[in-house]
Amino acid sequence: MRELVVLGTASQVPTRTRNQNGYLLLWDGEGILFDPGEGTQRQMIHAGVAATRVSRICLTHVHGDHCYGLPGVLSRMALDRVEHPVHLHYPASGEPMVRALVAISTPGVDLRLHPHGAAGPVAEDLEVRPLRHRIDAFGYRLTEPDGRSLVPELLAAAGISGPEVGRLQREGRLGRVSLEDVSVPRPGQRFAFVMDTAVCDGAEALAERADLLVAESTFADDDAALAEQYLHLTAGQAGAIAGDAGAGSLVITHFSARYPDVAGLEAEAQRRARSAVVRAANDGDRFRLPKRRGLRLPAPA
Repeated sequence: MRELVVLGTASQVPTRTRNQNGYLLLWDGEGILFDPGEGTQRQMIHAGVAATRVSRICLTHVHGDHCYGLPGVLSRMALDRVEHPVHLHYPASGEPMVRALVAISTPGVDLRLHPHGAAGPVAEDLEVRPLRHRIDAFGYRLTEPDGRSLVPELLAAAGISGPEVGRLQREGRLGRVSLEDVSVPRPGQRFAFVMDTAVCDGAEALAERADLLVAESTFADDDAALAEQYLHLTAGQAGAIAGDAGAGSLVITHFSARYPDVAGLEAEAQRRARSAVVRAANDGDRFRLPKRRGLRLPAPA
């Protein structure tokens, strides 16, 4: 299963209906927790997801609403006796803050720290790009390698079935039949996470052809001057980034408390998102990654 569990959607301060940030991406066997703000441990209980599912934590930056929940999450993992390693990625300039947050956590988790200071890969299939905020901030992008999907009709025509299918996948060829003969290209899925930033090259690069893009939309378009002052995105800017990048779906979040109703923000983002489907997130929402982009059988010879 590949699913985004939204744990919190407020920006600087929580509201009666929105907790501070927190996003758990369930990606095959991995659980990637992005920007755990204050209260994330409790939000995970409400969402019905165990802390034991977290295998990787990614901080975009060290403003409190994006990281103050880290000690609670780590302490809960220690209480639950998590045995697997937990990898923590964060901007290198935030090292003192991260060390302080880790120091007040209950010991017992095999926590492995991975600071980064420039664009590039930080783990297998995971990369970062710098964003434009008031302190060092980086967005994340998870990219599944391209592969191939087997076509039952082509397998049957080639007389391949049962254990032979697995052998063909492992070895790439079975007699005169190659894997390419009985399959079609399968583009790898892409997930992008763009938090506190003004419009910048890094945000645009992360969003490129993302199947699911999560982007902050702190302000309405009418408050663009405030967005520029504090280096945040408006909903329309988030929509434009998704539309220009050819993203499939856009989830907007990180809303200022000045907007008790975010339907207008969703509409502003959708107007500029072109073919991307826009959804304004609420705490507790779950978003399945869209089905892989359409595959086409090769034309008959």
